[in-house]
Amino acid sequence: MYQFTIKPLAGTDGWEVAGYNIAFTNSAWWMLITTVVLFLFVLGGMRRQLVPGRWQMMVETFTGFIDDMLEANIGKAGRKYVPYVFSLFMFILFANLLGLLPLGIAGVHPFTFTSHFTVTGVLAIISFSIVLLVGFWKHGFHFFSLFVPQGTPLPMIPIIAPIEFISFMVRPFSLALRLFVAMMAGHVLLEVLSSFVIDGANAGVGFGLLVGLPSFILMIGICALELLVAGIQAYVFALLTALYINDAENLH
Repeated sequence: MYQFTIKPLAGTDGWEVAGYNIAFTNSAWWMLITTVVLFLFVLGGMRRQLVPGRWQMMVETFTGFIDDMLEANIGKAGRKYVPYVFSLFMFILFANLLGLLPLGIAGVHPFTFTSHFTVTGVLAIISFSIVLLVGFWKHGFHFFSLFVPQGTPLPMIPIIAPIEFISFMVRPFSLALRLFVAMMAGHVLLEVLSSFVIDGANAGVGFGLLVGLPSFILMIGICALELLVAGIQAYVFALLTALYINDAENLH
């Protein structure tokens, strides 16, 4: 589990503030790298050329993809959430992809911070906070009608309302858990298979061919699958955020 260990990059001495250690860690470092990569990616697509180049076209494609998704799930009101959902989607996507880069060959070990529940939890809380702010700002206390579906018989309201409320409050937990589990499981599987390759090679030619080679071939397939999972999980996180915002906007 070494690949998931959070380590301070400059030690922990002298980084105490009000009893809390604020040392800059490898997790924070890769968050910064992801933010810079995202900024440069968007900056390269802001040229607004009449005939867009490949980079501008790629940025516009992703922006249009998020815009279409929000319009399909929220309606015209979803357009104002494009900057946030686009940033959220691309941040998670780049974080997942950067964590899969084989930089360990050059001595640099990428850190997939989306494999930590604390990080995915904060992202989920931000999205959930937006839902609450939009819901109460737009509908006031009528927002609580979200917990009583239309057509619910009056005797069933005391039963349905608490169930709906619990389901609503579990949303940030399930949103964070889904991304965290998917990314952590994939990296653990790759770590296990790589240990089979190394141990098989060290055990001799026989074990190398019997254990190491099949494990290496399987690793290639898992890596391809992880690339797909990286995109899917970013999309699912953005899609569920859009669906939750839709509840706040339209009280469905």
